[in-house]
Amino acid sequence: MKKFWNWKNKTITNQETETQSQERILFLNGTIAEESWVDDEVTPALFKDELNSGEGDITVWSYSPGGDCIAAAQIYNMLMDYKGNVTVKIDGIAASAASVIAMAGNKVIVSPVSMIMIHNPATIAAGDTAEMQKAIAMLDEVKESIINAYEIKTGLSRARLSHLMDAETWMAANSAIELGFAEVIMQRNTEEDELEVPNVSMTFSRASVTNSLIEKMAEKCKISQKTKNEITSDSLLERLELIRNWR
Repeated sequence: MKKFWNWKNKTITNQETETQSQERILFLNGTIAEESWVDDEVTPALFKDELNSGEGDITVWSYSPGGDCIAAAQIYNMLMDYKGNVTVKIDGIAASAASVIAMAGNKVIVSPVSMIMIHNPATIAAGDTAEMQKAIAMLDEVKESIINAYEIKTGLSRARLSHLMDAETWMAANSAIELGFAEVIMQRNTEEDELEVPNVSMTFSRASVTNSLIEKMAEKCKISQKTKNEITSDSLLERLELIRNWR
């Protein structure tokens, strides 16, 4: 399991009352669950335990090109069920599955240069016509589930959200606010934020995601490359001897 999240605590001082409180900060960096949470009970339980290990408001810093929609749905549900306020700050990009998680925020704050991307879910399927139809039906249901999160946050109609997903819509800060995916543009903070610099590549490519999944499937199915035929000198001599005898 490769963790794509990290927790930090930050002490906040109220200037009026001179009291201090702890702000919980959740960093979501890189691909959301490179290994799918399907049939994985350990990783979601670990995330939930860490989430519920403290109390108070949470700030989620999102810097992710997306990933596993199953993991994103579970994280979204956990954050929605959390008792404290959840503020999501999009630092750079929240694309695909990461945009679903962002919708769990009571308030979504976007950097002036950040992007939010929403699109239709995708998968890889193999089999006959019946199997393809099952895959299409499954993707339709996944899309409806994702639209639920977008609809609750934005108030847009399901038809409009569906069209935005069909078009693979990229939203800059102002567009995200106009459409209801965010509320505020991030302002300069006089205090130092304890931000993490993600040590990951953030280039989003549908082809690279597909190829990566194919490679993982091949590895899981133990499909190996063909090996070159190695011919030893002894083998060659044996063949030559057979040719002589045949003549």
